[in-house]
This record gives sequence, C-alpha cells and structure tokens, in this order.
Amino acid sequence: MSGGHLCVAEAPTEAQAETLLLPQKGESKMSEKIYTKNAPEAIGPYSQAVKVGNLVFTSGQIAINPATGNVEADTIEAQTEQVCKNLCEVLKSAGTDIEKAVKTVCFLSDMGNFAAFNEVYGKYFVGKPARSCVAVKTLPKNVLVEVDVIAEI
Repeated sequence: MSGGHLCVAEAPTEAQAETLLLPQKGESKMSEKIYTKNAPEAIGPYSQAVKVGNLVFTSGQIAINPATGNVEADTIEAQTEQVCKNLCEVLKSAGTDIEKAVKTVCFLSDMGNFAAFNEVYGKYFVGKPARSCVAVKTLPKNVLVEVDVIAEI
C-alpha cells in the first residue's frame, strides 16, 4: 500500500476530470463540507454532505429530529417524512433543493414497508430521480428508513 492508504486509484486524465466535473490544474478546492444546524448532527466521522463541482452528495439521513436529537417517529410514514425534511435542509444548506436530486439510495429495515415509504417519498421526489432501494438487516438507532441523495447545484 502506498502512503498508508487502503485504496489507491490513479488520477483521472484531464478529459476524465472534465467529465467528472473535478477541479482542473491550478484549482485548489476539491470539495466543500456542508453543515446545517437544521438537520441532525453527524453521529460518526463524516459530514452531512459534500459538494464537489456542481454536485452535492448527502450522507444518509435517518429520522432524527434535529431540534431534540432523538428519533421520535415510530411509523414508516412519519420516519420517511422526517428523513425527507432533513434531506431538504441539508440540500438547502448546499445551495440546492430536493427537486434537483438525480439519484437516491434508500435503505428500508423491512420491504413490507415499501408501499408506505413510496407514498411519502413520492411527495418529495416529484422529479423522479434514479433510485436504488434495498432492505437491510439493521439501521442506525434501529430506524425503519435511511436515504441519501446526489443532487445538482
């Protein structure tokens, strides 16, 4: 391993960097960390979101109420509502909004909640971004749903 990194990749060519919307030679700022007090604090060593070029990548949001720091909702509908509100605040802080989402990844603790999740999700993601939705064994704080977003600025 080179330089103590677990994973080392070759730098993109100039043409690839342009396609990926990465800064070109001479530009110093590769990314910008996004933070807002209107969404839950990160509960680990990560940022609420990172802006790179004209894209923002959010971390997964769960149904934590940022005012209390607690998960208060106990239904899939109410948790999805809180998750979407949290995502809206993070995206707003990054200078964009949920209507500019291009991709989401959704994690459900039970696929039996899929239809109810979709009802709430559809109210927020009216632009129908690309999406992956998978069931997982357990989510942080034993919530029912987690969603992350990639959006255009």
